[in-house]
Amino acid sequence: VQLQAFGGGLVQAGGSLRLSCAASGRTFSIYRMGWFRQAPGKEREIVVRIVWNGGDTYYADFVKGRFTSSRDNARNTGYLQMNSLKPEDTAVYYCAAASFGGSWNYWGQGTEVTVSS
Repeated sequence: VQLQAFGGGLVQAGGSLRLSCAASGRTFSIYRMGWFRQAPGKEREIVVRIVWNGGDTYYADFVKGRFTSSRDNARNTGYLQMNSLKPEDTAVYYCAAASFGGSWNYWGQGTEVTVSS
């Protein structure tokens, strides 16, 4: 499975961005897709996790009510709609995928999000 994340950029606080994660290859093996982020000097943290074919979605507390994850199975693409962005959301955002019972074995290249105050 290959993942390509894009859609990052520079936005003012309070603004919005939508990230996309396009999957290719053995996409039928994807069970979960997740978005992670890593801010400078900090560890990578999970932002959202979805079950690719429907099911519970997990959002980290710090994005609940502001970020929404969705997917288009026909296009093998996941999305992360980010609203009400804050400077502390500044990070490199990565999408990842896991097969059933597996770890986050597949990673995209990351897309940088910068939120100015």
